[in-house]
Amino acid sequence: MTAVAPIDPVTLAVLKGRLEQIADEMDATLYRSAFNPIIAEAHDACHGLYDARSGDTLVQGKSGLPVFVGAMAFAVRAAMRAAEQHGGMQPGDTWLFNDPYEGGTHANDFKLVRPIFRDGQLVCFIASAAHWHDVGGAVPGNYNPAATECWQEAVQIPPVRIVQGGKLNPDVLAILMANTRLPDSLWGDLNGQLAALELGDRRLADLLDAYGEPLVLQALQALRERARRLMKAEIASLPDGVYAFEDTLDNDGVTDAPLTIALDMTVAGDRLTLDFSRSSPQCAGPVNISRATAVAACYVALKHLFPDVPANAGVLDAVDFVMPEGLVITAQRPRPVGGYTETILRMIDVVFSAAALADPRRSVAQAYGTINALSIAGHRSDAARQGQRWVMFSFFGGGHGAHAGGDGLNHGNAPISTATIPPLEILEAAYPVRFTQWSLRPDSGGDGEHRGGLGAVYEIELLEQSAQGFIFGERGRAAPKGIAGGQPAALNVFSFHSGGQWHRPPMASKMLGIQLQRGDRVRLETPGGGGYGPPSARPAQAREADAAQGYVSRLSGERS
Repeated sequence: MTAVAPIDPVTLAVLKGRLEQIADEMDATLYRSAFNPIIAEAHDACHGLYDARSGDTLVQGKSGLPVFVGAMAFAVRAAMRAAEQHGGMQPGDTWLFNDPYEGGTHANDFKLVRPIFRDGQLVCFIASAAHWHDVGGAVPGNYNPAATECWQEAVQIPPVRIVQGGKLNPDVLAILMANTRLPDSLWGDLNGQLAALELGDRRLADLLDAYGEPLVLQALQALRERARRLMKAEIASLPDGVYAFEDTLDNDGVTDAPLTIALDMTVAGDRLTLDFSRSSPQCAGPVNISRATAVAACYVALKHLFPDVPANAGVLDAVDFVMPEGLVITAQRPRPVGGYTETILRMIDVVFSAAALADPRRSVAQAYGTINALSIAGHRSDAARQGQRWVMFSFFGGGHGAHAGGDGLNHGNAPISTATIPPLEILEAAYPVRFTQWSLRPDSGGDGEHRGGLGAVYEIELLEQSAQGFIFGERGRAAPKGIAGGQPAALNVFSFHSGGQWHRPPMASKMLGIQLQRGDRVRLETPGGGGYGPPSARPAQAREADAAQGYVSRLSGERS
């Protein structure tokens, strides 16, 4: 057999840029065409290219959610298994599903997988994942904190062909449209994803025409090998040892008891083992996650710790996972998984904190640790839209952890994503609500040589006659932790004003069926990030600046 000549660095760099551009253009196409603000404004979506044989991640878009990129390899494999029962992958087909146990995350996240053929041969897959606004279930927006099985969260769609032989399948579409409170939103989001895949198909065909299939595939393998080598080098730079850390979730929304996420991280030369065996068993409520989601969360955490490593499956080639079945991070159907965001954020927290025990200069203190998924839903009462259903679903920001290089970011989005917090102007324009406060939260960042970033205060007033509210959050009882002697941040606080009084959820961070009347308000006070280094090492000048800007209430930096 003739040996293949190594690809030269310039050509590899050009092809890397072209491939990433394809994924980026797919991202942009969906963001500009989706009806749902969570996709169009918050960018809760992702696109990428995946291996024809293994389904492994080859290329991701720079603006897509990293946690989707890790999970989508499992989604592609699920579509491949489904296709095997129907004669294999065929040109012109696009597979759709939202099964969180096979493809990761939760049922709001619909995955579309399309095989790419050249001369009758499967070359690779392109795929799209996006958070649909509402897909049935007991709670509008689908973050049901009291769910005890997956069917109470959302409709469950296994891998099916939404496009077959190039034609949209009307039967599958009818099932989807019948299982949502917002069919117009679903229709727009589905078409946005299909349009993104169409564009990706064309762009990839142009690239293969220009460079040839063998060279492009060689470049993809070279990029994976580069990621593997760099990841092994990064791991080898850490001191060998076992680094253990654990943290808790407030509760599962059903039983008011904490759940443990525990990690024993072993560094042995250039290999890393992440052992989560000591974590709590799977639970009754919806903070369970599947193994696919858990691996994806670790991928995100490692990319934060080692940002120079290319983002593809090579990141995980030097990592071993120990995740026994039946844990809260390896839950089985029908355990509910709708609140997956809260659990993967805690997984990222423990990876950060365990890595800080190995080398705090390479890590970062814990971020605010909850997306605070809030849904307010009701029916329109004005004459023009009498009885029309509306569902406001959004997530909210908080402070990021401090690090060796400086203070944490104020009011950022969760480290699971590159998404943005939906602007209040968009939310106010789309729904009958008014934000009466949107501000930084003083004293919410953890003290330290470097201060944790600040959380935020959001207060929302209902403008309709009546509505129901639902909150699914975390960090109401266990604050984000600092590292290297840094202090913890403030706790998460959710409250609502109803019947002339302010109330808080009995379970601190989760509640459904909050009855609201016109003029009632809900209020979120989100955590900041943990601090880095001992507070005694923070310069007096920095403390004075904190006080002058209103970040802290006292010059000492102590939380009032």
